[in-house]
Amino acid sequence: MMGLNCLYLTMEFSNEVLFFGGFAVFVIFVMMLDLGAFSKSESHVVKFKEAAIWSGVWVLLAVSFYFFLRHYGYLIHDISTPEALEIVRGKYYKNATLPAVFEEAQTFLQKNMALEYITGYLVEYSLSVDNIFVFILIFTSFGVREKNYKKVLVWGILGSIVLRFIFIFLGAALIQKFDWILYIFGAFLVYTGIKILFTDDEDEEIDTKNHPAVKITSRYFNVYEKFVSDKFFVKNKYRGNKIYVTPLFVVIIVIAFTDVIFAVDSIPAIFSITKDPYIVFFSNVFAIMGLRSMFFFLVNIINMFAYLKYGLGVLLTFIGVKMLAHHWLEEWGFTNQHSLMVIVGILAVSIILSWLFPPKEEQKAA
Repeated sequence: MMGLNCLYLTMEFSNEVLFFGGFAVFVIFVMMLDLGAFSKSESHVVKFKEAAIWSGVWVLLAVSFYFFLRHYGYLIHDISTPEALEIVRGKYYKNATLPAVFEEAQTFLQKNMALEYITGYLVEYSLSVDNIFVFILIFTSFGVREKNYKKVLVWGILGSIVLRFIFIFLGAALIQKFDWILYIFGAFLVYTGIKILFTDDEDEEIDTKNHPAVKITSRYFNVYEKFVSDKFFVKNKYRGNKIYVTPLFVVIIVIAFTDVIFAVDSIPAIFSITKDPYIVFFSNVFAIMGLRSMFFFLVNIINMFAYLKYGLGVLLTFIGVKMLAHHWLEEWGFTNQHSLMVIVGILAVSIILSWLFPPKEEQKAA
């Protein structure tokens, strides 16, 4: 039996590597298409229409992947035999009660994977709204020209995907070995959610010279003192033709660093929905790749969602409580379908309240 497990694990690893490779190529291709790498167009200010179209494209891709998981999810873990299915269930879906017939069990597991993915995607995409405010602050503080926003965001977010990949699979390994980590994650999310609910908005500033990401970059790279068009690297002929990184490259590092800080909230939140690191990663990738377009789409209408911040606070608190009480909730029959309904309800209520009861400042301005 042990030999069979080892053989399956070897095959599973090979299959997952191939699937990840294909997925990575697909994401990079779409990202380059989004960036305009296959056209001769130069850096430009992204208009509302372009942002809306690309936001729709990324949402469509994310939803399409949901249907892919429903019908072909077995390809990720190569669940092609009853033995393979049982091993995957034991690793990531311990509490799932599967039908006795293999084909029905496979279909059931795929539907469960798809539901976990779309719920995680919705949570991650919602929490990404907070990133937009910080990204605006970063661009303003560093004096980035608006036409370079798109290029910086794409490469900064690509860097954050690599860092999240490490974070996600390290977190998954720890959860599998130490179940009690879920309680730490849950307590942290409850604390973060309550903090959001009772913290007033204040104007923040970024110390561009003393930011941790800036200090680390300056320690290991030669940093040029000024922007050079939309270039990330420049050769200084007056200093021995040394290669320097420009401030625009430094901003990319700051963007990636900031996104990982936000991931400290969002990734534990998704682990409350699924223990499968691959589903966590896929939901994260689609959410943060769509963040670049969403930035330009929402930047001019973000004031229409004044109470969304409080909705996100309630959302994190709910997820934290769910993690702390997951044993009891499972006994009571609280499923991922119920979680999805609660999450959608929280977000819908906060958005509707923002439309019905806009802040007094907006009413006066109108």
